[in-house]
Amino acid sequence: MALRTIRTQGDPVLGKVCREVTEMTPKLKILIEDMLETMYEANGVGLAAPQVGILRRVVVIDVGEGPIVMVNPTILESSGEQTGDEGCLSIPGKAGVVTRPNYVKASFLNEDMETCEIEGTELLARAICHELEHLDGHLYVEKVEGGLHDVVYEDEDGE
Repeated sequence: MALRTIRTQGDPVLGKVCREVTEMTPKLKILIEDMLETMYEANGVGLAAPQVGILRRVVVIDVGEGPIVMVNPTILESSGEQTGDEGCLSIPGKAGVVTRPNYVKASFLNEDMETCEIEGTELLARAICHELEHLDGHLYVEKVEGGLHDVVYEDEDGE
């Protein structure tokens, strides 16, 4: 596994639509492993392939319940509403208020190319929506209400 460089806002690859994955190749499995390692190293909860320069429909998410790998994901249902701060590894040090569904049901292929479904609420629903938008060339800043603000990081003591 290897850390990949996370592309940041302004990089043209972030504005492109990703291609569907038609088969799980050894190269794609390495990409997924690298994406997970890169996401964890950056303290993120999600990462999409275009954020590491690969225009394929692959995302990884971990909201604290273990890694989720989604290949060719699509949202099947959404409902409710949640409004809160959102950030992105491609826009480091910034966050903004975004309204998203509070419930999402999505379909995707796993690493074995088997069809799966997942349901999520709150942070998981937010992460699924956020990461899937990357696959269509969108960044969360397009939805920010009231502009971006600096993220203030606290140390372990809360200071």
